[in-house]
Amino acid sequence: MTSERVTTPFDADSTASEVASGVDLSGHRAVVTGAASGIGVDTARTLVRAGAEVTLAVRNLEAGQRVADDISVGAGTGRALVAPLDLADLGSVEAFVGGWQGPLHILVNNAGVMAPPLTRTPQGWELQFATNHLGHFALATGLHDALAAAGQARVVSLSSRGHLRAGVDFDDINFHQRPYDPWVAYGQSKTANMLFAVEAHRRWSGDGITVNAVHPGAILDSNLTRYMSREEVDAAASSGETFKSPEQGAATSILVATWPGLAGAGGRYFEDCNEAALNQPGANRGVAGYALDQQAAQRLWQVSLDMLGNA
Repeated sequence: MTSERVTTPFDADSTASEVASGVDLSGHRAVVTGAASGIGVDTARTLVRAGAEVTLAVRNLEAGQRVADDISVGAGTGRALVAPLDLADLGSVEAFVGGWQGPLHILVNNAGVMAPPLTRTPQGWELQFATNHLGHFALATGLHDALAAAGQARVVSLSSRGHLRAGVDFDDINFHQRPYDPWVAYGQSKTANMLFAVEAHRRWSGDGITVNAVHPGAILDSNLTRYMSREEVDAAASSGETFKSPEQGAATSILVATWPGLAGAGGRYFEDCNEAALNQPGANRGVAGYALDQQAAQRLWQVSLDMLGNA
């Protein structure tokens, strides 16, 4: 694996279909979580149109089936399937894993929740950490053998620039002692998504599995904003931020999932279709050093195993 920063011909304006142009995924199987809305739809659509069999892993089967029917039109050899998955429900994750048969070439951990009021799972876990990290951790580790069987599999872990808000507080992950701040909790969960990519790639690269994290970009046309007030959405829209369309937002996920030039290059964080540089003080882009920390990544892996084992 090269240690040099990965650059590509694509940028912030590139779309998922542009990134996938010329990519043939015939015979490949993929899973996209949260594929019933937002960038998950465009991620799944692009993979299907490149020839893959894509399973939309969704909470709302009716909505998922509507998307599957839509993106299957004119898809050629690709096709879309639908399966139930609620990442906050470990029984649902176990059922999905138990029902999977055969190899898996691409896993896109796309689903997420952002800045809800304090909500806990039955285990007492804070919802954002439980959904964004633990559910995807259980899914990916449960599907490890299927990924290894595929040969040269790719795993995409959707992080966010929101990870710059907070690292993982190992002393109080679930906000039992500290005051709950929805944006700090979101940042913690997105750092966890990055640390998962670091440690999963270290553990699994020998099995031919490449794992990376991505920031899709700022997208207002998304269910991810459902817990934001109208005032917060309006303020974001008028902040001077450059917003992407869902298809532009899906581009970095598609790049990490399919681009031939990334073979074997893992444990990294991509934004605007290129590997991000280290975040500089005062800047609102790049990757935080704590999100690449190998010791923190190893610690989070063990903490996650312990949490799931005690559930």
